[in-house]
Amino acid sequence: MGHGGDVIAELTADHRELEALFAQIEAQPVDHPQRRELADRLTAELVRHSVAEELHLYPAVRKHLSHGAVLADKELADHAKVEQMLKDLEGRHADDPQFNDIVAKLKFEVASHVRGEEHELFPKLAASFPPEKLDELGRLVRRAKEKAPTRPHPSLPNTPPANKLLVPGVGLVDRVRDLLSSRTTTD
Repeated sequence: MGHGGDVIAELTADHRELEALFAQIEAQPVDHPQRRELADRLTAELVRHSVAEELHLYPAVRKHLSHGAVLADKELADHAKVEQMLKDLEGRHADDPQFNDIVAKLKFEVASHVRGEEHELFPKLAASFPPEKLDELGRLVRRAKEKAPTRPHPSLPNTPPANKLLVPGVGLVDRVRDLLSSRTTTD
């Protein structure tokens, strides 16, 4: 992930990539080991995407949109639910009966969250933020995804200032763990 453009274009492109990863998982036979590898990639992309939104998008929403605090709190609650599902999925083998159930529930939650962002939040952003602010947020989101964790950390704070202090270090640790374990997190 990391596409360019304003924050809406960046996050929408992420959403399409996440949908494609879910489709790739579903295309594999039920107990095929590649499902685990694809789930690791999906997890990394979802975590990076969520962290970038939590660091930059939701604080801007909270500060600049009418009823922004309510919107941001709803989005953060969605993230917490998804992150706990990712934690429950972590370490499960593709042949674990719970693996498929968690992936199906995760897909439903992510699809619902994406619809909410694309049909409610993004139009409000487009109407309320000047293009240069949307471009700046896009740049900040891309930079945040480069340093974000690649594994779920449900206990990690998801609001400033704590998340801004802790996320880079946790991201570094996750990338080292990924390297040492040969965990696939990108194409």
